[in-house]
Amino acid sequence: PGPGQGAAPAHRAGGTMAAPEWPEVGLALAEGRRELVVRGPRPEGDELDPRLYGLAPLLQHLELSGVAGLRGLEAGGGLGRLRQLRSLVLSGDGLRALPQELGQLSELRLLDVSDNRLSALPASLGRLTQLSSLKASGNQLEALPPELANCSRLALLHLSDNLLPELPAALLASGLMLLSTLSAARNRIERLGDGISELRGLRTLDLSDNFLSEIPWELADCPKLKEINLKGNKFKDKRLEKMVNGCQTKSILDYLKAGGRGKGRGKSEGNEKNESKEKARKKTVKKDDVDESDEEDLNKLVLRVLRFSESPCTVQVKVTPNVKDVRPYIVCCIVEGMQLRQGNALKRFLVAQTKLHDDICLKRTLATIATHDLQLVKGPLLYDARPCQSLKITPLGRKEVKAVDLVRQLQMEADEQRKQKKRQNVSGLHKYLQLLNGKENFPCLVDAEDCVISFPPITNSEKTKIKKTTSQLFVEVTSPANLQACKEVMDSLIMRMAELNKFTFENQEQETVSGDEAEEASEGTVVPDLAVDQTVTQAATSELIVKQVRVVDVDGNLKVVYPAKTDLNLNVDCVTVIR
Repeated sequence: PGPGQGAAPAHRAGGTMAAPEWPEVGLALAEGRRELVVRGPRPEGDELDPRLYGLAPLLQHLELSGVAGLRGLEAGGGLGRLRQLRSLVLSGDGLRALPQELGQLSELRLLDVSDNRLSALPASLGRLTQLSSLKASGNQLEALPPELANCSRLALLHLSDNLLPELPAALLASGLMLLSTLSAARNRIERLGDGISELRGLRTLDLSDNFLSEIPWELADCPKLKEINLKGNKFKDKRLEKMVNGCQTKSILDYLKAGGRGKGRGKSEGNEKNESKEKARKKTVKKDDVDESDEEDLNKLVLRVLRFSESPCTVQVKVTPNVKDVRPYIVCCIVEGMQLRQGNALKRFLVAQTKLHDDICLKRTLATIATHDLQLVKGPLLYDARPCQSLKITPLGRKEVKAVDLVRQLQMEADEQRKQKKRQNVSGLHKYLQLLNGKENFPCLVDAEDCVISFPPITNSEKTKIKKTTSQLFVEVTSPANLQACKEVMDSLIMRMAELNKFTFENQEQETVSGDEAEEASEGTVVPDLAVDQTVTQAATSELIVKQVRVVDVDGNLKVVYPAKTDLNLNVDCVTVIR
């Protein structure tokens, strides 16, 4: 080919077009990978490399993004053979239809078909009983298959930028108990059905820029709803519209409960009186239950929240504008009373963090958890983003290193480890190293001595590492997505900590402290006398104390405090929250 021209497509003997061979597929086959990522237009042509199906026994993650005009996924194309797939990303490929064979991917957890030209989704999606995330924004969808209601594990549903005139009644009536995020902004939705109250796990609802004129009062019956975005709709009730434009979620829900609505109709007076009586009855029953409960059992299950004013040793976190384009959201708190000395308590706690990172944190893509020994944290703290070439950290179990060199070193180690052990899947390190690709500045949490104690989403610092002798924990959760994600992850973490503490308390395992930790404790370099006394006192109970931490901007204006009144509203029998 001449200058500026692409390579001519290959032909088989006889003039027929040769099957394309993508280098990414060849490499995955050679190394026996369980992950295949192909991004961008293909110089070999837009037809799918058929060798991909040779990965069927192993492949768990497949991403084909930005492959304009992708062909080869039509019915009978072989997609159904990839039975081990857990995540499938087909975004920005210009797809006009999806094959029914998708329903054969019984292990699929995540399906991303955003930014295509789809006018419908196949009914076979209803057979994906393990599906937890469905992203179909940026298409031309005019309806949703009612079979989608069978996806009982669905937790996240993104449908923004489509042509949907409504949310199907069958979907709402199904009572998808795990659905926590529903986004359908910029559609043509004119009415929100009263079945919305059946979504008992709903936390975030985005119906902005639609054609809604009123909101059913049943929306206020979603017990976990924390974030509503209804901007860009023309509501008949101007008071409601003012609340909507101000993003006042609590005010909106209170208004709906009181009877406010687009048409000025809400719950009838009789219904309100009946509900008041029912609430009073439940309150009485609850009080009687507490009075009759065994005091010892109650002590095992308590989370006690202390406000900022009640926590004289609380650390404050200041956030700089530099994190805005990198990883802008952070919430923090202090937890006391966590028993880590006994048996394998510390190991169970660290394993629990790993599981939360894999599950609710979506392999750290949604959020990242970091825990520190509060006694080793020198406040006040600064959450900043700094040039990757100059940022330095002492990672867990390593010497001080530049952040960019650490990422490069971890990538090389992970590749080498996988080859040596002949692993077929992507190692733990690979799961989140790519989250910093293309970033010139890396996020970091810096202490008063200008030492980096956290480098999310990669690692903590050895300086503030928690040990069995740790009695007070400083906990942080960061996210590139939104503040609510940080709070939900923190809620889940603290609830898990309460469960682990209860288990440790009930089993009364023998205390075990390493020689180094015992020496440090005896010298007073890690745990002061006061901290040791607190540990001894708290050994008789599994109560956890959660202290608020304030996050402010560079001018000292409050951005967020955790836990606030709306946080830690845990509908779990084994945990009682006292404020």
